Amino acid sequence: MEFFTFINIGGTIAFAASGTLAAMRKDLDIFGLLVIAFVTSVGGGTVRDMLIGHLPVRWILDSSIILLIIAATAVTVLFRAKIDHLDKALTFFDSLGLGFFALRGIQEGIAVQLNVPSCIILGTITACFGGVIRDILLNEIPALFRTGQLYATVCIIGGSLFFALQQLNISAEIIDIITVLAIFGIRTLAIKKNIHLPKINKM
Repeated sequence: MEFFTFINIGGTIAFAASGTLAAMRKDLDIFGLLVIAFVTSVGGGTVRDMLIGHLPVRWILDSSIILLIIAATAVTVLFRAKIDHLDKALTFFDSLGLGFFALRGIQEGIAVQLNVPSCIILGTITACFGGVIRDILLNEIPALFRTGQLYATVCIIGGSLFFALQQLNISAEIIDIITVLAIFGIRTLAIKKNIHLPKINKM
């Protein structure tokens, strides 16, 4: 349970920082920063909870999530002068959030006894939809659909790896750590090396 809580906290902080950095690029005021940080952090989890019937959704019942988002936003703003490369910082936190929340979604799917493909889909939704809402509000093409971005794909790869590792004699916590690091690492490498899915050009 302690590690499960760490995953939730880590993902919330990472996506709150990601949302704040994205909003700073658009020169939003402090309220705008908080709104974008909030929807980035809870958007995917809200969709997930609605799909599996966990109502009311968790952030409504747990005020500590809201306080954590506010704190993460404040820290990001306070240390903005230390961030030399905003785009790189945004990529770092966004990729880290993907790893944490993809794992969280998979665990929620397992808890309600979904099959493996459904768990992977739920993990992908949990990881990606906060970023989709963020990008739409900021008038950006969502990273989920952007050329040169492996976004949902890395969550699917990470989810598949999670279930593959479960067939081996490895502790659950080690599998969780490997899954998060794999998603983070693959996306970071894909951006650095400009690896992306093939495009279909119009005739």
